Amino acid sequence: MDKLIVLTGPTAVGKTELSIKLANKINGEIISADSIQVYKNLDIGSAKITIEEMQNVKHYLVDVLNPTEDFNIYIFKEMAKKAIKEIQAKGKIPIIVGGTGFYIQSVIYDISFSKEDNSIIREELEQIARIKGNEFLHNELKKIDKVSAEKIHPNNVKRIIRAIEYYKLNNRPISQHNEEESIKEAVFNTKYFVLNDKRELLYDRIDRRVDKMIELGLVDEVKSLMDSGLDSTYNSMQGIGYKEIIEYLDGKCTLDEAINNIKKNTRHFAKRQLTWFRREQNVNWIEKYQYDYDDERILSKMIEVIEND
Repeated sequence: MDKLIVLTGPTAVGKTELSIKLANKINGEIISADSIQVYKNLDIGSAKITIEEMQNVKHYLVDVLNPTEDFNIYIFKEMAKKAIKEIQAKGKIPIIVGGTGFYIQSVIYDISFSKEDNSIIREELEQIARIKGNEFLHNELKKIDKVSAEKIHPNNVKRIIRAIEYYKLNNRPISQHNEEESIKEAVFNTKYFVLNDKRELLYDRIDRRVDKMIELGLVDEVKSLMDSGLDSTYNSMQGIGYKEIIEYLDGKCTLDEAINNIKKNTRHFAKRQLTWFRREQNVNWIEKYQYDYDDERILSKMIEVIEND
């Protein structure tokens, strides 16, 4: 089977810098598994890698969609599969880097999805969300699919609607479908790494990253996006960092409250990411403190695993 490398981990743990070093050592190219970095002009809030930081390592699925376009797991999977073929055709190794576990899983196991939808059901659910709020809809999901409700944040309206819609169309939870798909055999010779750190250090990195985003001009970035006609109903604007600043710009909270909400929501997101990764099989955990935060030692371990077939 063809080789595929996965480097994931909670947000702000340091995946980006390590991935560049790994790509240079193993002749790899990088596929981003990030649902916000795929969008153009959403740079600061997504902590998007810069051209300079890429160090001439080609990246796929970064800056490829307009913020008005939809992006979901179906689109990601097709784009990622195409990128993998392109990388392999060059004789290089594809490296998937990012923190969206389900996106990564869809590629590793070639998970199939029901593409059936029903616009009437979806529009009804969207109307309920507008009138009664996200929390109400999230509670409705809990009644029919507790597993999905635990995984999906109450603010992620599109995923909540998709899960309820799937249940209404198929008379079974989408989590059950996903579980059945997840036990498929891997279609690649995958080396799966989860980069991690001590919780208090990770949370400190998250707080400092958010402060840096504000310093770099996150508020102006969001204001510019809103001035172009975007609002929180777009997929692109539902990412952490964007939706909180929109609330501030809409006068629903102070800037300090928005910043604190970004930090809090990012910490909760990191916790959910780790819960997901702990359920994954055949994963190599890289605890940074066990390597004294020495990237060269970490890379040596990773390459040892990669070369051990």
